[in-house]
Amino acid sequence: MKKTPNTRIERDSMGELKVPADALYGAQTQRAVQNFPISGLTMPPAFIHALGQVKAAAARANHGLGHLDAARAKAIVAAATQVARGKVDAQFPIDVFQTGSGTSTNMNANEVIAHLANAEGKAQVHPNDHVNMGQSSNDVIPTTIQVSAWVEVNAKLLPALAHLRKTIEKRAKELTRVVKTGRTHLMDAMPITFGQELAAWAAQIRSAEARFTDTGKRIRRLPQGGTAVGTGINADPRFGKRFAEELTKLTGLRFETAPNLFEGIASQDAAVELSGQLNTWAVSLMKIANDLRWMNSGPLAGLGEIELPALQPGSSIMPGKVNPVIPEAVCMVCAQVMGNHTAITVAGQSGNFQLNVMLPMVAYNLLQSIELLANASVQLADAAIAGFTVREDRVAEAVARNPILVTALNPVIGYEKGAATAKQAYAEGRPILDVARETTGLSDKQLKKLLDPAVLAKGGIHGGAGGGG
Repeated sequence: MKKTPNTRIERDSMGELKVPADALYGAQTQRAVQNFPISGLTMPPAFIHALGQVKAAAARANHGLGHLDAARAKAIVAAATQVARGKVDAQFPIDVFQTGSGTSTNMNANEVIAHLANAEGKAQVHPNDHVNMGQSSNDVIPTTIQVSAWVEVNAKLLPALAHLRKTIEKRAKELTRVVKTGRTHLMDAMPITFGQELAAWAAQIRSAEARFTDTGKRIRRLPQGGTAVGTGINADPRFGKRFAEELTKLTGLRFETAPNLFEGIASQDAAVELSGQLNTWAVSLMKIANDLRWMNSGPLAGLGEIELPALQPGSSIMPGKVNPVIPEAVCMVCAQVMGNHTAITVAGQSGNFQLNVMLPMVAYNLLQSIELLANASVQLADAAIAGFTVREDRVAEAVARNPILVTALNPVIGYEKGAATAKQAYAEGRPILDVARETTGLSDKQLKKLLDPAVLAKGGIHGGAGGGG
């Protein structure tokens, strides 16, 4: 190779090209770097690491099937393992917004792995003929999207959800007897306990965990072995199954060959489905974060039910102000994930005949959503929910003055008299118990029993008129 002080000359099927002298990649990667100076965003490390595992599994499968000699297979696996372990992340400089099939990134991996393998001097490894044996960018990149996403869901997101759920369940147990005013339409409603409110959040998380587990049934079905269009040209018919077995060994997660290889190359339905579950969790998480913001609002002119941990000064001009910064950050994460899902949805329908042509963007947004939601879930648990305190005096006062408690009297005095009593209590700013003594004719003992917030929070009051929330 001809060298200059800072570059060397590499060749591909289109001719010669200058490449940085210390680069592990070759001409095809350099062409992509020059062709796509668009965003400065590169493929996520999680994707590159999964791509290394895909290449290692492919080499092991090809060797096991008798198509790749032991020396080359060993060299490729060793080099691909360096990629998988993040040892050469800086050697993947191509912009996310590149060729829609991700061919540039696939060749980037092939060139880096071949370069590393050849540096050992024990076998001559070609990026296309050996590293990419039995493969095409068209099945490698969709496969790597699914592998990287499922690895990250299991390594980061599901543990984060479990941590948040357990934190909430612990607080719910602690606050199971603390009664507060329930709210519908942001207006006072029947009383509930903090334990009930938090238990609803925990139930949302359990539902999210179940959704991700169910989606995994489809995300782990890989199109590897379909090569260019799904027919498996230039690949051993046994390659896909053997590849999935090898990848399962490498990752510790079960993967299998898709029953229809055309589907996973022509569409991104599995990725769109997973993104949809991420979007659903973002919706749930934003609801929880916003509930915390409302409950914390004040401390004097808002609801003021809880105090979140004070983490930093809240204003550059108003001394003493403290803001709910963690729930705010979480809400921004959720908004970003919802936007990512919209982009992935558009990308998913951009499959033209036998190939989707927005694969790199799908990979980037999907992995970003997983990482953001995992990190935000843990931070909400540790920096907001674990440490908030309940302002029990303020909460109890609000419950006592809540005119909606009169709902419990409906079976005894009827809806109309109940409505009049509630309106009078609200207009006069008096506790509902005091006004009910004057308007209902019921004894003090009866009223205290019927209007006990702790009893009402248990539900099960029988009889009376129905109505809207």
